[in-house]
Amino acid sequence: MKLLNFYIFIIQMAVPKKRTSKSKSKKAQWKRKAFFMSKKSLSLAKSLIIDKSSNFVYLNDKSLLNS
Repeated sequence: MKLLNFYIFIIQMAVPKKRTSKSKSKKAQWKRKAFFMSKKSLSLAKSLIIDKSSNFVYLNDKSLLNS
């Protein structure tokens, strides 16, 4: 009985039938990359707003920006 249940379990397991096409995998990779870039930029913007920016230098003085 246990052996029969084991075989039924193996038969019912989900198995991918086809490979993912190159276009789908490239699209997924692009979306993943865009997601992490947006996450990083949002984090950087938040750090600028709350003045915890220690990784780069930016100018607040408008007279220095125009020159």
